[in-house]
Amino acid sequence: MRVNTYTLLGADGRSYESTEPGTFGGHRGGRVYGRLDCPSALRAIERGGYVTHRVFFADEATALAAGYRPCGTCLRERYRSWKASASPNSPV
Repeated sequence: MRVNTYTLLGADGRSYESTEPGTFGGHRGGRVYGRLDCPSALRAIERGGYVTHRVFFADEATALAAGYRPCGTCLRERYRSWKASASPNSPV
């Protein structure tokens, strides 16, 4: 019996194999994460971009620890909180 494995990104930014799928997706270039059903991400995937830079996280805490920020579309309130707490010199 073959067990499915999924490649996830850990808090240290390194990929690892998991038997559980990720609960959040992200974009490596933009260092943004969001829900797997995010309308913005789904539109980007539909256009053919995004997929080669897509990463997955086991949970939200791991995405944050890896240095990714919340999506402004599907995680609007978390994004607003993140933006309000970001230092003035940090990239947005």
